[in-house]
Amino acid sequence: MQHIRSREQPVQNVSWWTRFGHMLDRRERTLPTLLLIPVLGFFIIWNLIPTVWMLGLSFYNYTLTLGRPPRFIGFENYADILSNNNIWLSFSKTLIWVFGTVSIETILGLLLGLLFWRSARLPGRRLALTLLFAPMMITPVAASIFFRLMYDPTFGLISYIISLFSGTSPNLLGDRATAFGAALAVDVWMWTPFMILITLAALGSVPRAELEASQIDKLSWIKIFRHVILPNGKFILMLGILLRTIDAFKTMDLIFSLTRGGPGNTTELIAISLYRQAFEAFKLGWSSALAVILLLTAIAFTSIYLFILNRRQAEEA
Repeated sequence: MQHIRSREQPVQNVSWWTRFGHMLDRRERTLPTLLLIPVLGFFIIWNLIPTVWMLGLSFYNYTLTLGRPPRFIGFENYADILSNNNIWLSFSKTLIWVFGTVSIETILGLLLGLLFWRSARLPGRRLALTLLFAPMMITPVAASIFFRLMYDPTFGLISYIISLFSGTSPNLLGDRATAFGAALAVDVWMWTPFMILITLAALGSVPRAELEASQIDKLSWIKIFRHVILPNGKFILMLGILLRTIDAFKTMDLIFSLTRGGPGNTTELIAISLYRQAFEAFKLGWSSALAVILLLTAIAFTSIYLFILNRRQAEEA
């Protein structure tokens, strides 16, 4: 009997360890689910529910100040927006704004990023990078107030410097010919450091062996950038351009604090038009339809970028 019990004891020990292992395995599968619950709850409450509510409201005629209940009108809000000349004008200005800011910031970011990357042993490089990234840390409202004072025709520094060469102190934000360009310059000043950071990250992903081989072969910097840097860092560069495109497309606070869309409607981007309809005219149904159109446009931009990136990767494979 003792011999039989001694043979049965290991079986009981194995069974206990097996149950303990199953318990740990269940905990390992349960813990990620528990950690995801707060994130999913935040996403559903603050993203999914407002988006579905906005989509449903876009099919109703509902103006908050009239005191009338919402009335279902189908796609009439969308048809009215697509036939509205002012909306198309704001949309065209937004496209010009996006193309101008992203193009200039990308070119300057690449040039300055390459410069800082090549000057790794330059004294004061870290301090220069820290100061260069400072504009990106300032809120758009604070930057717009700062530049509004700089552009002031009476005591603004920028207007004073221009007056030294032209003889007159221009009102850059009050003139239709210069207001859009002056606002665009502020955005370039703020977000070029972001593209410099993206460029440095892309350059950091380039294998050092390929760079050393290209330098041994004495390739020009244009060929090094085209055949070595760009193939290895293009994903990071495209990601930075995509993020800046989406952010520039929904620019509102910077322009609103600078010019409030003026003079006239010279700088009224589509986001400002949406703000006026939603929070000044309180046309909630109409503004919800416009917001849905802008959301679909942003998704289209993202899809185009991803399509181009995936196509190039497929061609190289």
